[in-house]
Formats: sequence, structure tokens, C-alpha cells
Amino acid sequence: MIFIAAGTRDGRELVCRLLEAGYEVTASVVSHYGKQLLEKYGHTDRLHINSTAMDKRDLIEYLGTNDIKAFVDATHPYASNVSENAMGACRSLNIPYIRYERESTPITYGKAYNVLNYEDAAKQAAELGHHIFLTTGSRNLEKFVTSPYLIDASIVVRVLPSSKVISMCESLGLSPGNIIAMQGPFSKELNIELYKKYNADVLVTKNAGHIGGTDTKISAAEAMGIPVVIINRPMITYDNEAHDFNSILKFLHSRGL
Repeated sequence: MIFIAAGTRDGRELVCRLLEAGYEVTASVVSHYGKQLLEKYGHTDRLHINSTAMDKRDLIEYLGTNDIKAFVDATHPYASNVSENAMGACRSLNIPYIRYERESTPITYGKAYNVLNYEDAAKQAAELGHHIFLTTGSRNLEKFVTSPYLIDASIVVRVLPSSKVISMCESLGLSPGNIIAMQGPFSKELNIELYKKYNADVLVTKNAGHIGGTDTKISAAEAMGIPVVIINRPMITYDNEAHDFNSILKFLHSRGL
């Protein structure tokens, strides 16, 4: 049994690739929507879906009692806590671990500002403009909404169109006019139209790679001359790392799987 943390689109594609290669797979997601997306592969009895969030202790118990032979970490590039917990659990049980890390988007735009964390991003954005367009997801939204640097700023957030996420936005005091509930990735042209509609003069984003739409977000900002604040990926040293699906399969084969 191969365990894959599959909360991303490329993670789901990797699940499909492993199933096609004949593996029995446990795919782990932490949202109902993620579970629904995986269930389209439910025609095979070789796919098992876990939709319960697990910390390191939970992972150790689950991996140890379900005959897991290897752990493939295909979580979001910014989900550092999940990756650290996964590596710790695998070390404890001597289970092979490999990280699938999607490539970053090369940034050549002259008005791009790289920062280390969300707090620095809020400060940098405040120095660059008043109408802040956030595309960093909902998980760390509170750090922007409550930032003393952005207390007088106009903040527009683009988030997933789920009732849970929208409720969270409203609980933080964001009005419907400041919430864009859409699922990406988006084309350059659509990004431009959204930046225009909401009078964006600063874009705040992450480098989630091509599959996360980073290239079109930044190219749209560049076309409009809007500065971009980019939160760097967490600095993690993975026990094993690959950047393509074939390398994941080679790793599993090298472990006799």
C-alpha cells in the first residue's frame, strides 16, 4: 500500500498515475471537496480515501496499522507542517518518504518583491499601495486582515467558493464586495479584468508554480504595471525529493515496490 498526501491537483494526478502502474493507494485529503475529486477514481478497489486530518501521532498510528510501504508527499508547496509531520512519522516507522515538489515559476518581473512570511508580505504591500489584491488562500487570511500595516487598506481576497471559506471571510469582517469566490487557475486575461474591476494596485501571492496559476497572475500584473509581493516557499530539507512523476515511480521501484 502506498500512502499519498494528495490535497492538490498534481497530487490527484499522481494518484491516478500510481493506480495505472498497478499500486494499491491510500490517498489522503482534508476537505470534502478533495474527497469528491478523488472519488472519480472509485471504480477501482485499489484506491482508499482518507479524509481525516492527521497530526504526527495520528500518522504514526495510521501508517503503522495499515501496512503502508511508502509515503508520497504531494501536499501544497506551502504546507510545511504537514511535510514535517510526515517525515517525522516515516522516520519513526522506517517507512520510505519522498516529496513531490512542483517547480516554482521563474520570476523576472522588475516590480516583484520577495518576502519570507505573511507578516512581511502585509508590511511590504502597505508600502506599495492601498488596494490590496490577495491570492494567498484562506488559511492565513487573518494575518492580513488584522495586520496593523493594513488597517487603512482596502483588501480584496480571492478564495475557493466553499461555504466554509466564505463564512470564515465574513467572520473576519470582509464584506461580499471584498470577496471573490472562484476556483482557479485563471488566465492572464481574466486576471487583468479582475485587477481592473477591484482597482488593484498591489498583488500579494505565493509561488505555487504553473499549476497554481502563478505565471498568469504575475504576467497580468506586469501587463498593468502592478507591483507583486511574493511570499517565498518554506525552506525545508526533504528526506527525498522529486519533481516529476517518473522519478516518484523510480523511487518506489528502487525500494522494491
